[in-house]
Amino acid sequence: MEAVSPAGAIGAVLGLILGWLDYMVVGGWVARKLKETDRSQTAAEKADYERRIVLFRRWFLLSTVGAFPIGGYLLGSAVAV
Repeated sequence: MEAVSPAGAIGAVLGLILGWLDYMVVGGWVARKLKETDRSQTAAEKADYERRIVLFRRWFLLSTVGAFPIGGYLLGSAVAV
């Protein structure tokens, strides 16, 4: 038995690409919509709102680019059996 199946590795790479695209498209769309709802009155409130959007973007990057390759690997390994 191989340590890493070729089909699983291909699935992981495809998952990474899909995760990156999802991050760019969906994450960008959500960030734009969040910026449209900004009702900050002061500079401090605006800075805090922007900081929260950046935190969301980081969390979303880690979740999509982390989870999609794992799912791709598992799916690729399952298909190759």
